[in-house]
Amino acid sequence: MISGIQAALTALKAYSAKLQNNGNNIANMDTDGFKKGRVLLSEAKPQGVAAKFDKVNTSGPVIYETTVEGMKPVEQSNVDISEEIPDLMMNTHIFKANLKMFQTEDEMVESLLDLKA
Repeated sequence: MISGIQAALTALKAYSAKLQNNGNNIANMDTDGFKKGRVLLSEAKPQGVAAKFDKVNTSGPVIYETTVEGMKPVEQSNVDISEEIPDLMMNTHIFKANLKMFQTEDEMVESLLDLKA
């Protein structure tokens, strides 16, 4: 496989994981005690990008809820929507840029075949 295509493919997989993580964090932001996840990117050998999932174990805000036993502290989710939405937008743009690599490669191969024919 062409090295540039391989790198773009691994980047698509990595940013797909980041987008899925953003969606999961946003979907669970109102779940008591939920710990957000994050995807860390690193260089893959021999080329490309590798994604590693990690949990963020910082505590969320604590609120008091009324139960039959009285007031009880409940830890909320540690997801901050003001971090997730910009991260989601950035990850979407990077995913689209890597997808554009495949479209450009397809157009180049088509042009090359037209010249050869």
